[in-house]
Amino acid sequence: MKDEAIARVKEATADWAYMKNLPEVVYDFQLRRLLTQDEDTYNLYEYANDSLHRSATVYYHAETDEYKLRLKIGSFEFCYEECISSSLEDFEKLLRTRFDEILHSMTVFNYDKIEFMLKKTDLFQWDFASLLPEHIEDFELFIRPSQPLRITNGSYVIIDYECFAMQSNFAVYYNYFRDEYFSDARIAGTPDINYEFDSQSLKDLQEKLSNHLKKRLQAILESAKKELAA
Repeated sequence: MKDEAIARVKEATADWAYMKNLPEVVYDFQLRRLLTQDEDTYNLYEYANDSLHRSATVYYHAETDEYKLRLKIGSFEFCYEECISSSLEDFEKLLRTRFDEILHSMTVFNYDKIEFMLKKTDLFQWDFASLLPEHIEDFELFIRPSQPLRITNGSYVIIDYECFAMQSNFAVYYNYFRDEYFSDARIAGTPDINYEFDSQSLKDLQEKLSNHLKKRLQAILESAKKELAA
């Protein structure tokens, strides 16, 4: 059934005029025509900026029988919930009205778009944020508290250290539904859960970061080296 659905979409998009006439560059994002199948998805095209580690991919998802837009920022990859449609015609309308703005928003932080639930925390007045090192070991500070990244399910990434060469990162999140802070990591591309930084307040989080952040990044790096060498 999955392959039949993807075959149908391949046929429907083969002569899709909108896709054929896409500009090669939008806001320094380069067009890549994909037309590749990956399990239950059929990737049509993407706009990518490799130097910024950002991309936006237009694809068909056979499991839900919908056309979708997938955003990738650093290690974070998620479906853009406001750009989904079961109809190619309606999906094209969404892309025509929203896609340029979505790409632009991936390069320029807009405080006005931040949810009120996050604004009412002390995150944007958090003095500790300015003390976070730009580099620790082979990691760079990619997402900082002054420019959090909204993802899904009520969560924002408020801190993210990335080691792109090792496909590894360490991230801290705030979830406004649960009003709590938590973290996870990727080690050579594999998710790694750790509860060491779970906190109910910025004060508690600050203490844990002060005491354990460097050691946590060192441990991630060592594990990543072992994984990649295996």
